[in-house]
Amino acid sequence: MESHDRKMPEVVMLNSGHKMPIIALGTGGILPPHGVLTSILVDAMEVGYRHFDTAFLYGSESPLGAAIREALHRGIIASRDELFITTKLWCTDAHPPLVLPAMRKSLETLGLEYVDLYLIHWPVRVVHGTEGFFHYKGKMLPFDIKGTWAAMEECSRLGLAKSIGVSNFGSRKLLQILDSCTVPPAVNQVEMNVAWQQTKLREFCKGKGIHVSAWSPLGGNGAPWGSLAVMQSPVLKEIADARGSTVPQVALKWVHEQGAVVIVKSFNKERMKENLKIFEWKMTEYELEKIKGIPQRRGYPGEWFIDADNGPYKSAEELFDEDS
Repeated sequence: MESHDRKMPEVVMLNSGHKMPIIALGTGGILPPHGVLTSILVDAMEVGYRHFDTAFLYGSESPLGAAIREALHRGIIASRDELFITTKLWCTDAHPPLVLPAMRKSLETLGLEYVDLYLIHWPVRVVHGTEGFFHYKGKMLPFDIKGTWAAMEECSRLGLAKSIGVSNFGSRKLLQILDSCTVPPAVNQVEMNVAWQQTKLREFCKGKGIHVSAWSPLGGNGAPWGSLAVMQSPVLKEIADARGSTVPQVALKWVHEQGAVVIVKSFNKERMKENLKIFEWKMTEYELEKIKGIPQRRGYPGEWFIDADNGPYKSAEELFDEDS
């Protein structure tokens, strides 16, 4: 058995003063049964992952909590404090009075006293109690950015979340928070990969001291909205072949080279190990320039949250703030 003496992953310092490991294992999408997922997450801790990304939406908070308890029992980690756990507020609870109860519910499901990072999953508010996911036409309300963020700050003040942040926020929405907040967002988790490089938004976040985390670093192939623009990129294949590495390794390494946290999604133990090898080498300027020329297109167009008739977001430009 591998012990907790394993070298911890590289970290970045957030504006909250807390450290965040630069690679995370994501737990969204189509999941195996809870018992199987728990075993997979224990495997991930055993090979060296210390940052886990979950959300109320994903339904993976409970198996992640079970995996933490199992890893502690087996001595894979010495204490819960070795882990960085991110979870997220879903849209049906994105009402100022419901944020704190939702935070407490996630902690109860995880079996934890605190999370390291709590994010607003989308800048979207849906009528509370709406069942099912993504059938929200006619059920979306104007998003109260300031009120919702004030409730997130309360989660921080109470010590329930060491850091707080957002996900899928554009620059205009971030400015609305920054103009009135007491605690600035520590992280903005967004779609980011070689086929959707988010140059403008990343520069904005960097200038405001907000760290970017990248979901869908491989383009979401296999997801309902994903594409093969990353995995079948001839540019990445050329670089991978020349290096003797894989296309996924090159794609993940590019995200890391941009200074973003990489959220990987693999439930295969050997591929988990392969993903950790991206920190053993650096890309050349030639490779980085080649990747800059890859055609750009957003993978997830936001259709679940756009309602041209009733709003509040009538277009992708309104949802995403026209950032790219």
